Amino acid sequence: MKARIAVLGGDGVGPEVVAEGVRCLQAIAEKFRHDFELLELPFGGVAIDRFGDPLPEETLRACLTADAVLLGAIGGPRWSAPDAKVRPEAGLLRLRRELGVYANLRPVAVHPALVDATTLKPEVVTGVDLVFVRELTGGIYFGEKTRDAERATDVCTYSVAEIERITRVAGRLARARRRKITSIDKSNVLETSRLWREVAERVVRSEFPDVTIEHALVDSTAMHLIRRPRDFDVLLTENMFGDILTDEAAMLAGSLGLLPSASLGDGRRGLYEPIHGSAPDIAGQGIANPYGTILSVALLLRHSLELVDEAAGLETAVARAIDAGARTRDIAAPDARAFTTREAGDAVLAEIEKL
Repeated sequence: MKARIAVLGGDGVGPEVVAEGVRCLQAIAEKFRHDFELLELPFGGVAIDRFGDPLPEETLRACLTADAVLLGAIGGPRWSAPDAKVRPEAGLLRLRRELGVYANLRPVAVHPALVDATTLKPEVVTGVDLVFVRELTGGIYFGEKTRDAERATDVCTYSVAEIERITRVAGRLARARRRKITSIDKSNVLETSRLWREVAERVVRSEFPDVTIEHALVDSTAMHLIRRPRDFDVLLTENMFGDILTDEAAMLAGSLGLLPSASLGDGRRGLYEPIHGSAPDIAGQGIANPYGTILSVALLLRHSLELVDEAAGLETAVARAIDAGARTRDIAAPDARAFTTREAGDAVLAEIEKL
């Protein structure tokens, strides 16, 4: 098949990990005889430096006409001053809104060879396989904001329609898994959470009667994610809660660098990126973990291009590379040599050749 993919390297380690994702994407295209046109475009802090805008119009147009968007990471200290007029993150929020990607899928599965990479006990993390469904274009990040010398406000707003559509995504996903949704809120104090709980309950009960839904407060969920993570299957959450909890959940797998994400809307086009940040402290050193980006490429193949076998093959290649000991510094065993970003990518490419 033919496909156009917008590639946004971004800032910090973003270009380094995206380079490995692109190499794997090209290898899959060659292996399975596909034609992928890759469009490399400026985005984030580097775009601010060049154009004064984190999301230049040329980049936005290319993303809106692409079949999928692959993103590395954005941001860093040079663009994060409190009085900064333009921030990289504003470009990301706008891109999500323009693409209409309101559902962020963040799977968390613990690789058997990496139970020693986490600070948690092996008996706690072994067998963990869960996925967050995070609402991505509403809530406090997109609400009305004000600030003066004495006060600042960030308004959290959710509509019934926004909650209904993200709950349906969770319901469909739960049907393909263990048929269990945990909906996360703060309904003991927040009106938006009370609405969230009411609507999520109604949608699941009426449209997904074969799926079980339970409700949990965000603070208790933060505890239980570490205490009994195997109890969770699909976790449904609003924007900010999902942002925070998925970083915590990354430690179940051993590192932020391992986890992919897919941001989807009503069509096939999606935005794919690892959940980690730009990590400016290690940028340029060639030690960043590329697996989260490579696995995001697998999600891109599955959801936007509908190449299920190719996606599964790439995921298998990553798993085999890890099994063979290709572990970057963040997940390396204490007595083992840490692989560079490029070497980890090479290990996956070698496994793709064996598919």
